Amino acid sequence: MGRLQDKVCVITGAAKGIGLSTAQLFAREGASVLLTDIDQAGGLAAANALGEQGLTVGFLQQDVTDPAQWRDTLDFCEQLFGRVDVLVNNAGVGAFCDVEQLSLEQWRHTLACNLDSVFLGTQQAIGRMKARGGSIINVASIEGLIGEPLVPAYNASKGAVRLLTRSVAAHCARQGYAIRVNALCPGYVETPMVQGALAAAPDEQAQGMLEYLRQRIPMGRMARPEEIAKAMLFLASDDSSYMTGADLVVDGGYLAQ
Repeated sequence: MGRLQDKVCVITGAAKGIGLSTAQLFAREGASVLLTDIDQAGGLAAANALGEQGLTVGFLQQDVTDPAQWRDTLDFCEQLFGRVDVLVNNAGVGAFCDVEQLSLEQWRHTLACNLDSVFLGTQQAIGRMKARGGSIINVASIEGLIGEPLVPAYNASKGAVRLLTRSVAAHCARQGYAIRVNALCPGYVETPMVQGALAAAPDEQAQGMLEYLRQRIPMGRMARPEEIAKAMLFLASDDSSYMTGADLVVDGGYLAQ
């Protein structure tokens, strides 16, 4: 019996990285999983690969900044699997750019993808879950707990996700809904998003960032996506039944010094 046996889970940004690792782990633990991503080709390929492993999964293309698509996504999940028990708000974007160079367009795009999407998904999921209960996991970041000079928009978005999570968790508990809402705060992870941000930065800046991380992380390396997925499983499962409105930090000791 898996830790998510017979649960139905929706995971955004699931075509790759943390989202894909989480989808695979959840399905192996007995869940039916709907992967969503704006990348249709990547998402379909990921879902097909998991399906070939005998796992119960589906895929739907989704722009998480679109309210109508959120309604359609959760409707589709209920049609496919019967209900929604777990929502993982994982989709997000990030790039290295200091506050003097950051454009308003970049700022708004980051907040739309990283924060507005979490609000929209959380609001929609509460309506689907409040009669039976469930778990909502909002992927924040250690960058929502500290400030980094090269990611001001990302810092702002992830800090807001943490406090939105706390507000919603308190609301659900006070209303008597059996919905737990928590924030997962990873440190630096070996994902396409991080690798892409480094690749897009000037060589000197990227090398400086890599050297900084090697020195800054006590464990001496970035996390692997599957290590973050295991923390996600804890929050999704009944193992965290008395946990709501909390930040779960998984960062290799980054914030410990």
